[in-house]
Amino acid sequence: MSEEVPFRDLIQRVRAGDTQAAADLVRRYEPTIRLVVRRRLTSPGLRRVLDSMDICQSVLASFFVRAALGQYELGTPEQLLKLLAVMARNKVRNHALHQGAARRDYRRVRDAGPEEREFVDPGRGPSQVVADQELLREVRRRLSAEEQQLAEQRSLGRSWPEIAAEVGGSPDGLRMRLNRAIERVSQELGLAD
Repeated sequence: MSEEVPFRDLIQRVRAGDTQAAADLVRRYEPTIRLVVRRRLTSPGLRRVLDSMDICQSVLASFFVRAALGQYELGTPEQLLKLLAVMARNKVRNHALHQGAARRDYRRVRDAGPEEREFVDPGRGPSQVVADQELLREVRRRLSAEEQQLAEQRSLGRSWPEIAAEVGGSPDGLRMRLNRAIERVSQELGLAD
């Protein structure tokens, strides 16, 4: 029980856009996401064009946008791990399908030598934080006024029954409306899993 309170606090802070909470979440869960990705990247040819860090960042970007919009109901760290693992598996599968397309066929790419490789700090830099904030602003901009109101209420931590009592409608209906809006905008922006 003592671990649930800090976890729920962490999720609430992430929803509110707290960058320190986002950094804490990345620090806690990034190694697990990367492990899931590395286990899925079994083809040497695919590993040449896809890096576990790239997919991990893609998973985290999608998660942070959707969490800030209140899409997820996460009560335990295990639920978050399961969600992030599913997102990672889906991202690997989608990237593999994309890379296997005729003109991008990863099987034709040769491996770069050590002198051609770039070495980059794997941490989230300021540019990634800014990019995530810009992405969230763009997602919110594409939502209708009603959808923005639902997302704002969820980001404040309000439950669906509370929101339904205020704006009218059923909690499940409002939840589905926001989920569909997020899916629509994610498709428009190429964030969909």
